Amino acid sequence: MKLTQYTDYSLRVLMYLGSKPDEKVQIDEIAGFYNISKNHLMKVVNHLANLEYIKTTRGRGGGIMLNYKPYELKLGDIVRKTEDNFHMAECFREDNECALTNVCGLTPVLGRALNAYLSTLDEYTLEDIIPKALLR
Repeated sequence: MKLTQYTDYSLRVLMYLGSKPDEKVQIDEIAGFYNISKNHLMKVVNHLANLEYIKTTRGRGGGIMLNYKPYELKLGDIVRKTEDNFHMAECFREDNECALTNVCGLTPVLGRALNAYLSTLDEYTLEDIIPKALLR
């Protein structure tokens, strides 16, 4: 299972904000820290705000902050909401055209693996993955 770059950036933004729980942070600051495109981050931040993981303030003195305490955010929930799909194979897609679908033993095995993957992520919170180096 591979996370999309979008989910990777979402987790990075949340980790950075989680390391500065009482500060408003600028997108430029996060982009510079991770050396990633500000334009990409703006899309990610907008989506995270729509999901209510973060709050944004425009204008002078504005910025972004976590809307929750890091220990309140389960990684499994974040990944489920930021990944566009979990199509591990053709048979997971709505438009599945695999000729083996009705007789294949791979689908239940991959389904179980996906459930285990997400269940493992559900055991951890954002607080668990914030690098100590980011904390002051």
